[in-house]
Amino acid sequence: MVLGKVKSLTISFDCLNDSNVPVYSSGDAVSGRVSLEVTGEIRVKSLKIHARGHAKVRWTESRNAGSNTAYTQNYTEEVEYFNHKDILIGHERDDDNSEEGLHTIHSGRHEYAFSFELPQTPLATSFEGRHGSVRYWVKAELHRPWFLPVKLKKEFTVFEHIDINTPSLLSPQAGTKEKTLCCWFCTSGPISLSAKIERKGYTPGESIQIFAEIENCSSRVVVPKAAIYQTQAFYAKGKMKEVKQLVANLRGESLSSGKTETWNGKQLKIPPVSPSILDCSIIRVEYSLMVYVDIPGAMDLFLNLPLVIGTIPLHPFGSRTSSVSSQCSMNMNWLGLTLPERPEAPPSYAEVVTEEQRQSSLAPVGVCDDFERGLPGPLFAYIQEFRFLPPPLYSEIDPNPEQSTNERPSCPSR
Repeated sequence: MVLGKVKSLTISFDCLNDSNVPVYSSGDAVSGRVSLEVTGEIRVKSLKIHARGHAKVRWTESRNAGSNTAYTQNYTEEVEYFNHKDILIGHERDDDNSEEGLHTIHSGRHEYAFSFELPQTPLATSFEGRHGSVRYWVKAELHRPWFLPVKLKKEFTVFEHIDINTPSLLSPQAGTKEKTLCCWFCTSGPISLSAKIERKGYTPGESIQIFAEIENCSSRVVVPKAAIYQTQAFYAKGKMKEVKQLVANLRGESLSSGKTETWNGKQLKIPPVSPSILDCSIIRVEYSLMVYVDIPGAMDLFLNLPLVIGTIPLHPFGSRTSSVSSQCSMNMNWLGLTLPERPEAPPSYAEVVTEEQRQSSLAPVGVCDDFERGLPGPLFAYIQEFRFLPPPLYSEIDPNPEQSTNERPSCPSR
């Protein structure tokens, strides 16, 4: 008898989305099919699947143990999220070549369904980094007597969702810094930087609106800039390895001495990047927006505003309720269109309270009557005495103006 051959072994997932990309979250059911195509008749001991999810880090560092001795230190760590095995055909034992318990598969294409559930506990988002990764996969293994196993592995993506519609991620981020340049015995004026963004949480494809003010009171020409950075941190054996990568950046106009530049919502778009990973014990992925002033010949003046890149975008109503304080400060211009140039005086006292009401309010009130109303006598009499007294005279000019303490000094003249 001529034995058949295995033409193909494939794995396909029953996708839950319209894009036909296998993407899952914790608690989801993962299902699919293992397709086996053979030419002729074959005998099989088993067809198994093995599904696994784990995070793994690995890097090496060189160490010197003396003048002529060096060695390499390996750092590795692994976290397993789930490990599932199932037998689609046959039995568990497949290490012998006995002819017992074999299954015959006829020529053609055959499909075998599989399914399993991801753990309900939080899973780390799929990730590929320089010194580590988070991977999820399904592997199929076909075992036949007197043949090497046929193996196939196929990965799928897991997203641990981050909803940016939460109060902590909708709060505005802001900061202020100042730097004074010194050159030998001469000291120039300060360079000041203030920056603010509407919220902390964003999703890929969104643009961050940057509100900033840069004042250059130094003698140098400086350049304001902004950049988004991704920081990958890997942990193993009590050590940490960090990698920082530039994601996106922008450049402002050069700022000469004594000049000020204002960014009224300058936009910096977030490219397609991996979401933040905040719950994995050995891999952490974080983002930050750096707004800084490039100072030639000196250390840059910079502000770091933390970011969280999520998976669930901002709801339509979220932009109106995300940050009352930021919206008020950014949208004050439209208020001037509805307010009159000069405020109107309030109505006169006689228009509101008649003389009869005022006189009746001054009538003596008995103590017993006060307690019947639930108020002690002296307190109620005090309220009644001042109830209809006329207010102080209205004036459009404040007789006791307060001096503002928030005015920023201008650059000193040179």
